Amino acid sequence: MGYIDQSVKGALKEDIRKLADRIHVGDCIAELKKIPDQSVDLVFADPPYNLQLNGDLTRPDQSKVDAVDDDWDKFTDFASYDAFTKAWLTECRRVLKPHGALWVIGSYHNIFRVGTTLQDLGFWVLNDVVWRKVNPMPNFRGRRFTNAHETLIWASRDQKSKYCFHYEAMKVFNDDLQMRSDWTLPLCTGAERLKDDKGDKVHPTQKPEALLQRVMLATSNPGDVILDPFFGTGTTGAVAKQLGRHFIGIERDQTYAAAARARIAVVEPLPLDALKTTVGKRAEPRIPFGTLIERGLVKAGETLYDPSQRIAARVRADGSIASKDNSGSIHKVGAHVQGAEACNGWTYWHVRRGGNLVPIDILRQQVRSEMAPAA
Repeated sequence: MGYIDQSVKGALKEDIRKLADRIHVGDCIAELKKIPDQSVDLVFADPPYNLQLNGDLTRPDQSKVDAVDDDWDKFTDFASYDAFTKAWLTECRRVLKPHGALWVIGSYHNIFRVGTTLQDLGFWVLNDVVWRKVNPMPNFRGRRFTNAHETLIWASRDQKSKYCFHYEAMKVFNDDLQMRSDWTLPLCTGAERLKDDKGDKVHPTQKPEALLQRVMLATSNPGDVILDPFFGTGTTGAVAKQLGRHFIGIERDQTYAAAARARIAVVEPLPLDALKTTVGKRAEPRIPFGTLIERGLVKAGETLYDPSQRIAARVRADGSIASKDNSGSIHKVGAHVQGAEACNGWTYWHVRRGGNLVPIDILRQQVRSEMAPAA
């Protein structure tokens, strides 16, 4: 598997550099309007869920559950919530680059309303991802199924956006299996959970860093600008800094913003070589067989062999090869001599080097490694 180093990117433009890697305290919509058009690579949004709680939630022993009952999660009705959703999503779409994308997370209370609005605005839904919680809060009243998951929507800015997705990297991350759209991760607990002086949670819905790490590794590059319009205690910023991304955080609560600043300040960015992204061969530079002849790695007139050395082919100066009554590309001739419909000539044909047979693909990789520093 090859690697591409995407950690060296052009400097941020002046207008966005002034906003990046900072927490902007204020109203979400007002602060979003200060961000230039088409300047953000990725949005991660964790908006109010509009939980519509009526009264306190208690455990069987009548102790109170620390649920979300803050003013920022309260709306007078669905119409006001929908209007708010449309307003912030409209601004996010404006600031996204043409090939940018957005993630939004929610529960059954709000995610379907958010999904409808983002589609109405022109976003193109790529996936819905289910975050299955290893340790969900129990259903104390016992009148419904335990809410053991949340839903994330991943959408590109437009239907034709060439959004970022590191498919091969996610496959390697998942032990060489395609990454599925159901992610099993624990809630934010232990040392990662921010607590105040009394030992209480600073924020009721702090997201685990593992969730943001997966989102950023899959759909962004080092140097990208990640916008979080509902910054909370800064999980997006902490992960962005660690992974070599820039962030723009918007948060209206001074207490949350202060906790986020302190949290992010102690984060150590990973070294550049740790941020390289695994890519498939299709993403690597295309090297024609003729390039090997130009570089002198294979010479015109030299003989290629199949792995068993039963079949031989002569190399021509124009990059074609000839075997008996057939000539053409390394792939075409390889298929012909085997009576097959297709052949990967790079792995089929070998050359002699130092008394050993070496696949010509080894020589191709040598050329690629020489090209990497220039790229």
